[in-house]
Parts: sequence; structure tokens; C-alpha cells
Amino acid sequence: MTMLIKGDEIDDLVAKYCAITGLRNKSEAVRQALAAQIAALSAKESLAERIAAIQSRAAASGIVADGRDDKAFMDAMWGED
Repeated sequence: MTMLIKGDEIDDLVAKYCAITGLRNKSEAVRQALAAQIAALSAKESLAERIAAIQSRAAASGIVADGRDDKAFMDAMWGED
């Protein structure tokens, strides 16, 4: 599949990437940059995974949910009682 990307800013970014990496082929530079970005984004923990880790650490330190509803307390804290 052929792809044509136009724009001076894009050309400048690719040129800078080539200068930093030592690449001479702009297509290879774009391929490497996209592959690296996709890998980095794929490796990020999801929000659910981050929350699960925090809950696990909290439980390990003895902090557990007691099932009470704190809405009235929070409303009072915000002056919404």
C-alpha cells in the first residue's frame, strides 16, 4: 500500500528523527517511529489494571472497603448538605 504524506512540519519531524537515529531512509524512519509508538502504547497499563494494583496494595496494607456509603460525608465536605 502506497502512502503519500504531505506537509513541511511532517518532513521536518522525519528529518529530525533521521538525524537523531542516523537513518537515511525516510520510509524506514517512519516505520520505526510508528512501530515504537505502537509498542509503547500497547505496553501501557489500562486504567482497570492500575486501579486493581492500587486496590491490591491497599488490601495488603490492611485498607479494605467496609461497604458503607460515604456520599453524605462527601456532600458535607463540599458544602452540599
